[in-house]
Amino acid sequence: MKTQIRILGIDDSPFKFRDKKAVVVGAIVRVPNYLEGVMKTEVTVDGTDSTKMLIDMVSRSRYRDQIKVVMLDGIALAGFNVIDLNELHTSLGKPVLTVTRDRPDMEKMKAALMKHFDDWRERYALITKLELREIPTEDNPLFGCGLGLDWQEFVSLVSLSTVRGVVPEPLRMAHLISTAIVSGESYGRP
Repeated sequence: MKTQIRILGIDDSPFKFRDKKAVVVGAIVRVPNYLEGVMKTEVTVDGTDSTKMLIDMVSRSRYRDQIKVVMLDGIALAGFNVIDLNELHTSLGKPVLTVTRDRPDMEKMKAALMKHFDDWRERYALITKLELREIPTEDNPLFGCGLGLDWQEFVSLVSLSTVRGVVPEPLRMAHLISTAIVSGESYGRP
């Protein structure tokens, strides 16, 4: 895989559960760390529109053809607005990878879904459809799942796009930008 490929990192902004919408930012990064573009959309807090909104955001972008991989900070945006990775991958024709710092507690997640959503089975099925795998780093491992590339290629992309620490630059940049849009300045850990 080429070392100068463009990865679209996607992360949501901080939000409160009383908010109707949350800002979602896409940072197009030429590996390892050259920011080439930024895009944004909004999704409904705890809604079901994240997949559609991401497809629309990328499809209407002038960067669409340059993006080679879509990297997501987890499988859900704005709470439990769960992304259908298969639909995203198929619609965009791009490999898709989720990345998270901590291994999710699936039992707690299932209990929260059951408590708050009538459609919890559908959301949980999307969350558990792909195997969550470990992504080794120099420090603590990351966790993720992906479609469209061999797993070793995904691991390689995470390594190539990580400059400092464990978070790949496309996700780190999307986090910083989305936080600044909502809060006035960036903060926190992606």
